[in-house]
Amino acid sequence: MDYVYIGKIVNTHGIKGEVRILSNFEMIPKVFQKGMTFYIGKKKEAKVVTSYRHHKVFEMVTFEGIDNINDVLYMKGLNVFVNREDLNLQPGEYLDQDLIGFHIYMDGEEKGMITEIRESAKNHKLFIVKTKEKKVYAPYERELLEKVDLVNKRIDYAKIEGLFQ
Repeated sequence: MDYVYIGKIVNTHGIKGEVRILSNFEMIPKVFQKGMTFYIGKKKEAKVVTSYRHHKVFEMVTFEGIDNINDVLYMKGLNVFVNREDLNLQPGEYLDQDLIGFHIYMDGEEKGMITEIRESAKNHKLFIVKTKEKKVYAPYERELLEKVDLVNKRIDYAKIEGLFQ
């Protein structure tokens, strides 16, 4: 099974077994829905979502067969995953993590390779691009990606003066 990280359980909420998940996953509506199976922690314990709501910056979730806070306390701090197949990605659709290892081109010239994707303090995503000389932090906004070639692992990036100098 190909697991995709979608967030982290940061706390419980109330006494009826609801958990708070902090998630910056790009396809929240696809994964946070009733009936979706989440895989919790390193052991990938399967839990089926019975209810979901968004509250402030959190995704609030309850699981099938759990109706007591004591049944979810151990989950605090654990990572949450979904099965990639459950995302039903369409041809041409991709996840952020799929772009790691892609080569960045600007004006037809290769600038480097994406080694990581990070989030800044203000929830802006950044590509960490390894060039021949250094690492460059490049803004990752889909509007800046002129073309994403999934087969050849290539991204044509909008021209931004001085970015890779």
